[in-house]
Amino acid sequence: MALDPTKHQDWEIAEEAETRMKRIEQIAEELGLTKDELLPYGHYIAKIDYTRVLDRLKDKPDGKFIEVTAITPTPLGEGKSTTTMGLLQGLGKRGKKVSAAIRQPSGGPTMNIKGSAAGGGLSQCIPLTEFSLGLTGDINAIMNAHNLAMVALTARMQHEFNYTDKFLAKRKLERLNIDPRNIEMGWIIDYCAQALRDITIGHGDKKNGFLMKSKFAIAVSSEVMAILSIYSDLKDFRERIGGMVVAYDKKGKPVTTEDLECAGAMTAWMRDALNPNLLQSLEGQPCLVHAGPFANIAVGQSSIVADKVSLKLSEYHLTESGFGADIGFEKFWNVKCRYSGNIPNVSVITATIRALKSHGVNAGAPLWAPGKDLSDIYNKENLKWLEDGAQNLVHHIKTVKKAGINPVVCINAFFTDTEDEIKLLRKIGEAAGARVAVSKHWQYGGEGALEFADAVIDACKEEVNFKFLYEMDTPLRERVDRIAKEVYGADGVTYSAEAEAKLKKFEADPKFNDYTTMMVKTHLSLTHDPALKGVPKNWDLHIRDFLTYGGARFICPVAGAISLMPGTGSNPAFRRIDVDIETGKVKGLF
Repeated sequence: MALDPTKHQDWEIAEEAETRMKRIEQIAEELGLTKDELLPYGHYIAKIDYTRVLDRLKDKPDGKFIEVTAITPTPLGEGKSTTTMGLLQGLGKRGKKVSAAIRQPSGGPTMNIKGSAAGGGLSQCIPLTEFSLGLTGDINAIMNAHNLAMVALTARMQHEFNYTDKFLAKRKLERLNIDPRNIEMGWIIDYCAQALRDITIGHGDKKNGFLMKSKFAIAVSSEVMAILSIYSDLKDFRERIGGMVVAYDKKGKPVTTEDLECAGAMTAWMRDALNPNLLQSLEGQPCLVHAGPFANIAVGQSSIVADKVSLKLSEYHLTESGFGADIGFEKFWNVKCRYSGNIPNVSVITATIRALKSHGVNAGAPLWAPGKDLSDIYNKENLKWLEDGAQNLVHHIKTVKKAGINPVVCINAFFTDTEDEIKLLRKIGEAAGARVAVSKHWQYGGEGALEFADAVIDACKEEVNFKFLYEMDTPLRERVDRIAKEVYGADGVTYSAEAEAKLKKFEADPKFNDYTTMMVKTHLSLTHDPALKGVPKNWDLHIRDFLTYGGARFICPVAGAISLMPGTGSNPAFRRIDVDIETGKVKGLF
């Protein structure tokens, strides 16, 4: 059938396109993989033995590196994943050897309101069902590894409570004196299950464990997932897993997975998950899918390893950052690039005209609340709202330029956009120093992304003057201040008494000197207040707390409220997902 995203759902488009998919061996051959580097999972999905690839191609120059970010997100959506897939297809249409790396979706958003993040319309990653529903089991491995640490913790607490030192010594166990009031970790599940945010465990007699409060978080917020996104090799991964802090003893000393003697077994669960997954776009270009960490407490991007493999195999490689440039790009810039050593040639800033109009609050645009149906008001031409809201785009262009990276604005076009709106936004973006391209990849696939692809190719020819916002010897307080002022646009930073006390502790302890700074802030605003849209002025960023991750080696300044367990809404996607009992195919995914 003729595929038309204005008439067909994403799953219908994917289902039809999947009848013409390339077999994974063909994708691998076109990418330049050898047979022993490919680990097939059926006919259309495989893992890549990254150690073999990187060893074989260690002396080969890297391809061009393109990062995809966006304006400050709104409930209307900006389409980073769709844009990434559209650019992948557009560069393919231009005859370039190109690849992309995107995150593996969580079951929570897939079954809730966000969808599976495979892209959309005629720019998707397929096979959609496998991509959306567990893929090769990486998130399942993360859940097993993470929850094993909790099993080790709770069992150890039970045994120390029930048995004498002499009895423990017979089993070669040293008393850890874990403080039940100071447990760092909780359990994880790959759903948005708000009923599990706060729980009590250990009910019953002493054989059922130690009675105490506990909690659940969503799987992709696990520190194991964060480590999967930044590790360099198996040795590095194993060391980081062993450094995960599970709890504290009664003197305040951290108790790690190494102390609980479960770090090795956790790594065993993750052995296969360390290899990136290989899929394809609707038009047959290779797409790596690997890791899917939260963009608040972690980098919010696919793995460093996936990028390193693809940069050796491709002329052009694309990687997507979670949320807007204030969060995803900032962490890509100052954390991921620092760990990987890979410097991008271009950063794409994805924007939609209707979303920018919703940022035009100073010109009278009404506030848009998450969870509400799309109002037709944003589909009608309003140049005043757009001109005001476009200052949010300009702010992010300036941020990318501060990194010394060449910005390209992608106007992710909707058929409701008018010529005058496109003309105005192009003028504003170019005046801010960015190339601007209109792309209709959602509606037309790679053919609709040719102007966009050409702009990226052209931008890649320019020199990059990359520089970090801060060096690792910059004090933590100064790092937070620079990020707040230079990236968010704040006047300054304030701290709660609790945060101030923790900050002084970090600054006094040399072991935290190599911890990266991972800001925690709402993605819906440049500030810590999600209701403030556009580019707010005259405000201070307030840090209320700090989180630490000993394995990933992150210090996370927390601005505003953050939940590691999202809730399921009243109209979740699972209501519309089913299986065709005649064909066995899944329908309703998006």
